[in-house]
Amino acid sequence: MTHIYLEVGPKKVFACSLEWPGWCRVAKGEEAAIDLLVDYAPRYRPIAERAGLPFEPGDPVVVAREPGSEMTDFGAPFAIPELDQEPIDAETARRRVALLRAAWELFDEVAAESPEDLRKGPRGGGRDLSKVVAHVVEAERSYARKVDVRYKPYKNPADRDAMREELAEVLSRPWQPPQTTGWPPAYAVRRTAWHVIDHLWEIEDRR
Repeated sequence: MTHIYLEVGPKKVFACSLEWPGWCRVAKGEEAAIDLLVDYAPRYRPIAERAGLPFEPGDPVVVAREPGSEMTDFGAPFAIPELDQEPIDAETARRRVALLRAAWELFDEVAAESPEDLRKGPRGGGRDLSKVVAHVVEAERSYARKVDVRYKPYKNPADRDAMREELAEVLSRPWQPPQTTGWPPAYAVRRTAWHVIDHLWEIEDRR
């Protein structure tokens, strides 16, 4: 089985795995969100495999529900579950960061081999590749500040890589409450991984 929580917004629901950072899907209604999460298991598998982890999640089991908001309906997981306030041991922290690193690697690889002009939506919307990549990179810099990893706007790819390394190092540490940063590390790694993976899948679907 895989433990999940539901973030229940006014119109939409996020289903998020607790063991597998970034494996989150949103839909209209709890059942639809859980079904979509299960449907995306094969797409998450390459991330787990890149991290060197066996991925046999089993059936989802809802262990918590959190009230969502307009951000939930907008399409971003925003609520911080109470479960994220639990202590994190070193092995769990390293495992989660291995998955985040795998997501970074796959995102960079897919972006490198994708065309600049991505397929537009039914109404002609959607960013081109360079704008998707820039959005992900800048969001990561913003997310990192939530755990006190602070970088000025990047001047080159080496600056981004340095930020990622420092963020990975911080999130790899064991953690005990109380929370002293804007986000607890469990939420920080999940939100960061989700954003990378969500746009990884977007690029794959639109190229």
